[in-house]
Amino acid sequence: MASFEITGGRQLKGDIVPQGAKNEALQILCAVLLTPEKVTIKNIPNIRDVIKLIELLKSLGVEVTKLDDSTYSFQASKIDIGYLSSNDYRIKGAGLRGSVMLLGPLVARFGKGYMPKPGGDKIGRRRLDTHIIGLQSLGAKFDYDPNEHFYRIEADKLKGTYMHLDEASVTGTANIIMAAVLADGKTSIYNAACEPYIQQLCKMLNSMGAKITGVGSNLLHIEGVDYLGGCEHTVLPDMIEIGSFIGMAAMTHSEITIKNVSYENLGLIPSAFQRLGIQLERRGDDIYIPSQDNYEIETFIDGSIMTIADAIWPGLTPDLLSVFLVVSTQAKGSVLIHQKMFESRLFFVDKLIDMGAQIILCDPHRATVIGLNLQQRLRGTVMVSPDIRAGVALLIAAMSAEGTSIIHNIEQIDRGYQNIDSRLNALGAQITRYNHECE
Repeated sequence: MASFEITGGRQLKGDIVPQGAKNEALQILCAVLLTPEKVTIKNIPNIRDVIKLIELLKSLGVEVTKLDDSTYSFQASKIDIGYLSSNDYRIKGAGLRGSVMLLGPLVARFGKGYMPKPGGDKIGRRRLDTHIIGLQSLGAKFDYDPNEHFYRIEADKLKGTYMHLDEASVTGTANIIMAAVLADGKTSIYNAACEPYIQQLCKMLNSMGAKITGVGSNLLHIEGVDYLGGCEHTVLPDMIEIGSFIGMAAMTHSEITIKNVSYENLGLIPSAFQRLGIQLERRGDDIYIPSQDNYEIETFIDGSIMTIADAIWPGLTPDLLSVFLVVSTQAKGSVLIHQKMFESRLFFVDKLIDMGAQIILCDPHRATVIGLNLQQRLRGTVMVSPDIRAGVALLIAAMSAEGTSIIHNIEQIDRGYQNIDSRLNALGAQITRYNHECE
C-alpha cells in the first residue's frame, strides 16, 4: 500500500497539461482487437488501469510496441483464443473493470468472448445487463457460471438488429458498437450513450472502415462490414482531470492555466464550476483560472438552493460530483449535490466532516453542503481513498487544509491520475509519496 503526505495551504501557480482521457483509452484499446492490422494510438495516459489493460492485450497475443511515453502501436494479428480459458486471464481480467469491453470485439471477430466478473471501484451497483442484452440482441448466446463468476458470450455470426437500450451505459454502448461493426446487416441503437468517449470510438472505427452514422446523438446506425483496417488515433484530454484541476485551483486560491483542453468536448463542466462562483476564462484551447479570495454559489432565479446533479451526456458527468462537493465546502452559500447514478459515491463525506466541513448526508444519493466561505479552513487529517474520484477529491481537500494530511490507499488515485503528485509539486504543491511494505 502507498500513501500521500500532503502539506496544506500552499498556492499553486503555472501551466499544467491534462493527461489523455482514461475512459476513452479503455474503449479504444479494446477496439484494436477488431483488426489484424496495425493501430497506432497517441496520448495514452500512463495510469494503472490503462497499463493493466495493455498487459492483458499482450497476454492475449496482441503485439504491442511503445513508440514514446504516450504513443503505442498494436497489432492483433495472432490472438490466442485459448488464453481466455486460462487461470491467468481470470486473475488479470477480474482486476480491471474495463475488461468487460473485450467481449464485443472478441465475439465479433472470433465468435467467442469470455471474461471473469470484473473489478473496479466500490461505488455501488454497476450492472452489466446492458452489455449482455445488447450482445444477445445481435444473436450471441450468453452463459454465466455463478460459482466461477465467469461470463461466456458466443456466436457463429452476429446479425444486425434494432435495439432500445434500457440505460445509456457508456461502456455498454461501446461494447455493442464494437460488436455491431462486424455484424451482418444494419444495427440501430436507440438511447445510446453519446459522451465524447463514444464519439471518439465511433470516429476511430469509421477511420478503420466501419459505417457508423448519428455520431454525437443517442440514435446510432451501423452498417456491418466484413473487415476493418488499421488506423492512427489520438485520445482526447481527460475532462475529469481538467475539472479536478479547476476545482483544485479554486480551493487553493491558485492561478493556473490548463493547456490544450479540447474545450468543445467539455460540455457543461466549465459552466457548472462558474455556478459555484469560480472564475475561469477560455483562452484559445486553454482554460485560465485566476487566484480568487472567495467564490459564491449562485441560487436559482427564485432564490432556492442551487442543485448540482449528474446526468447522462450532454448532462454533467457523475465522475466530477465528488470534486464539486469538496469545492463547495469552502464557497459562500449552500448547494445540494445529487449523485443519481451510484449509491455509494458520497460515502466519503465523513472524511470531509472530520476535516471541519459542514455537510448533511441526506441519503446515499444526496448531500447538502453549507459553504464555510473560507472563514474556517479544513483541518488536516488521516484518510483512506475509497475510489478514484473520491480519492482525488480528498487530495484537493488536503491541499487546501491547515496542517498535514495523510491519504492511504492512493493506488486508487493512481488508477485514474498520471503522476499526480509530481505534476502538482511542479506547480508548488507539497505532496510526498510513501510506499509501505506489506506486513
